[in-house]
Amino acid sequence: MPDHLHWLFQLESGSLSAVMRQFKARTAQSINQARQRRGSVWQAGFHDRCVRDERSLGKIARYLLENPIRTGLVSDLADYPYWWCAWQVEGDLQAAVDAERAPERG
Repeated sequence: MPDHLHWLFQLESGSLSAVMRQFKARTAQSINQARQRRGSVWQAGFHDRCVRDERSLGKIARYLLENPIRTGLVSDLADYPYWWCAWQVEGDLQAAVDAERAPERG
């Protein structure tokens, strides 16, 4: 996504706040260095969701994978340049997204 980050990972130690603080600091430093600028890159805070079971894990993963298609960035997930994921989605993701979007096309 061009203006935000969706990230699904398992926190094995430490706190989510510490992970986010470190991620934001390191990426902001790299981005600012590449753009030869200074200043904030990320907004303060973050939004999180706790995954409690396999069913919700699959639902969240599918949402994340479908987002570039749903927002109109690409029509096929394979065309999204930042698509890389080890997550295996059952069924045909593209068919599910197309079926969801079908009423919009009519």
